[in-house]
Amino acid sequence: MFVFSLHKLINIIAIAGGISVCALCLMQITATTQLTKKVRNYFHVFFVSIILYISTHLAREILEGIPGSAVRKVLYSVTFIELIFAAMMALTISALLLFVSKIERSKTVRLLFFLNIVFLCHLLVLSVCQIFGVIYFFDDKNIYHRGQLYLLSNLCPLIMIIFDIVILGLKQKNLKKKVKTAFWVYLLAPAAALFVQSFSKDIQYIIFATIVASVYMFSVIVSNENEEFQKQKIASSRIDAELSMASSIQSDMLPSIFPAFPERKEFEIYASMTPAKEVGGDFYDFFLVDDDHLCMIMADVSGKGVPAALFMMASKIILANNAMMGKSPAKILEDTNKSVCSNNREKMFVTVWIGILEISTGKLTASNAGHLYPAIKDTDFGFDLFRDKHGLVIGGFAGAKYSEYELTLKPGDSIFVYTDGITEATNSNNQLFKTDRMIKALNQQPNAAPETTIKDVRSAVDLFVAGAEQFDDITMLCMKYKGKGQ
Repeated sequence: MFVFSLHKLINIIAIAGGISVCALCLMQITATTQLTKKVRNYFHVFFVSIILYISTHLAREILEGIPGSAVRKVLYSVTFIELIFAAMMALTISALLLFVSKIERSKTVRLLFFLNIVFLCHLLVLSVCQIFGVIYFFDDKNIYHRGQLYLLSNLCPLIMIIFDIVILGLKQKNLKKKVKTAFWVYLLAPAAALFVQSFSKDIQYIIFATIVASVYMFSVIVSNENEEFQKQKIASSRIDAELSMASSIQSDMLPSIFPAFPERKEFEIYASMTPAKEVGGDFYDFFLVDDDHLCMIMADVSGKGVPAALFMMASKIILANNAMMGKSPAKILEDTNKSVCSNNREKMFVTVWIGILEISTGKLTASNAGHLYPAIKDTDFGFDLFRDKHGLVIGGFAGAKYSEYELTLKPGDSIFVYTDGITEATNSNNQLFKTDRMIKALNQQPNAAPETTIKDVRSAVDLFVAGAEQFDDITMLCMKYKGKGQ
């Protein structure tokens, strides 16, 4: 029959209360969004282990003293599970301590491997000793007794406590004071409870101390994670603001007022750039070198984001400065390459297409440094690729030489240059937009104004990708030659 005592009643009530508290902690873990994924996972495992640990202990408290062989089997089982989850709690706390101590990843992997080996050995020892009843046993009245090798049941938790103490000593500089204190409280509270329990063996002070210390440690780490989350949020907001400003600065560096030259009736030009990130590495440029020469540039810097944007700004300035000196396209590329290579420790590069239009005659002199083929629209045949000769990318080799070629544009002819954000735009099936689709889009309205031409291509790309994420900058420039008499 059930053996009732005031001590047992106190244990049952306190353990049931502990289960409720741990369940509330689990609910808070699920509801709290500021916890990192690993910390959330560690605490999930930890509090589930505590609940199972104290639940099995509660079951033993209730069943102990009730006679019967079936009850004895249940008592052996729940006690075995209780010891397993006591070790699981120790393993989880050690793993959590490794994570919050910010130890190098390779060392963390090796230490976690060691802890798991200890835990598995502990399971093996418990399983063997369970058979022979040398760690614990129940007498004929189903009363719990410690066996001769009872200390083996605490060997794994003891090893992990020693491990935690060593980590706390070696990595204390990596931990905030309150986090370090919380771990010390968790490690020392059971020892203090064990001392108190030596004077009153009937009340389970160790379980009570474990629950209180666990909840305290949880609250401290959650508070610390919240603080870190707020700091990261503030830092992220500052970075977002700086990137937004950088994007504005970058946009301001590109010609963006259209019509660009309203007083010039001989040609019409339009361009656009949509970065894949806040700032991009693609750029275009166009400007009058003098009254009779229009320079047009399309370029694509290696990489993405802030580094590419910085390299883009430097390259744009160097190209423009060389062009404004009246140099030929090939010479502009050669001198720009020389300047870029002179201080390019990051080994970045940029592909460039540059063309200079003699407005009075329609003669276009161009040079290509590893960029995509331009598309030329002939008044009789529509847009098609012009497969020009490619030179080496800018930044590739200091002594690179570049060739140039000449085309004569007739009134009504157009030139379209772009970056690989167009041809390599990808839909959800990982299919590329490719050049053929671009040419088809260009020829929807081959005689349209440059702005309409660019919008037609962009609409075709958007329709093709159907909302799939953009991984590359999308940059285009179109110039329509109208002739001197227009």
